[in-house]
Amino acid sequence: MKSFSINFSRIFVGTLFIFSGVIKMNDPIGFSFKLEEYFGEDVLNLVFLQPLALSLAVFVVIYEVILGVTLLLGIWKRLTLTSLAAMMAFFTFLTFYSAYFDKVTDCGCFGDAIPLKPWESFGKDVILSILIAVLIFGRDSIQPILNFRLNRLVLSMSIFLSVCFSYYVLNHLPIWDFRAYKPGTDVAQAMLSAEELGLKPPLYETYYTMSGPGGESLEISGTDYINKKMWEKKEFKIDPSKTSSKKISDGYEPPIHDFTISIDGMDRTKEFIAGNVIWLIAYDFKKSNYDDLKRLTKELSEYSEISGNKVVGMTSSSDEQILKLVNETSCSFPWAVMDGTALKTINRSNPGVTYLEDGIILKHLHYNDVVLSSESEELDWQE
Repeated sequence: MKSFSINFSRIFVGTLFIFSGVIKMNDPIGFSFKLEEYFGEDVLNLVFLQPLALSLAVFVVIYEVILGVTLLLGIWKRLTLTSLAAMMAFFTFLTFYSAYFDKVTDCGCFGDAIPLKPWESFGKDVILSILIAVLIFGRDSIQPILNFRLNRLVLSMSIFLSVCFSYYVLNHLPIWDFRAYKPGTDVAQAMLSAEELGLKPPLYETYYTMSGPGGESLEISGTDYINKKMWEKKEFKIDPSKTSSKKISDGYEPPIHDFTISIDGMDRTKEFIAGNVIWLIAYDFKKSNYDDLKRLTKELSEYSEISGNKVVGMTSSSDEQILKLVNETSCSFPWAVMDGTALKTINRSNPGVTYLEDGIILKHLHYNDVVLSSESEELDWQE
């Protein structure tokens, strides 16, 4: 029985760590955005780590895969089990903190492939911690499954492939796309609300925090506030800064939301999600590869003028930064100022190009993969 529990724990934990690492390795930039969220002032308040988020993301996902491999191979037992225990102690605390204080809605454990709610993520970490504890107490039963040379070969290949995979997706785009804006998505359809589709929407309840005469704090739902006629109890005062909205039942939520293409104060979303259109996305000019941003802006301006096809730029940068780019490139297409989080979700490249055909997302391209030919009205994508 002891042997079974150790072998089961070893296979389950090792396989799950490899799977989790590879999924995040497919999109290390997305994982770095999640780390930036954790490092924010309203979560862990480790703002000084935010500039290092991408480097930490790449290291963590590679190390996660390597730990899974060494556990399955049965080598480097002390380092592997110590690292696993330390990682799970940290992430179990982090997911509990996020769930209890409602700080981060998705832990990012499996990227966008398998989104987990905060308490689901915490439960997963508790189970993994128990299985790792089983491995630690039964570490003497963990033996290498291959001879020394084969173990070293498998480990070396795992490290080499992990580094190459990470390098590729960082300089191009994720190989597997699980986001709401993945190729094949009809943007207009994905924006329809539950009411428009005749489906049940999620229900939300407003919660008020009220302070009593003795300094006590009371959280009460909007329904109870009305039923108990709390407004008549003058000794209780509402703290407006602590009013919040919480989901009380699930329902259909559109995959694409909070997406508005606003140009000079006008909503032109319908215009730029219909037909054949190119989105030039640069969520932050200061963090972008600016030389490639200028190149793409010039080439797409020429293409738009020759072909007459629609092109729109999307950014969360300031009007001053947009004006500077327009002047430097003689840009002829409009720029929309949008939510940076949405733009990061659409295309991981900064800048990046997204092409829609008949309102359906056809492809996303990293700036390293885009070479435009503007000598004709046909758009020549060279990848």
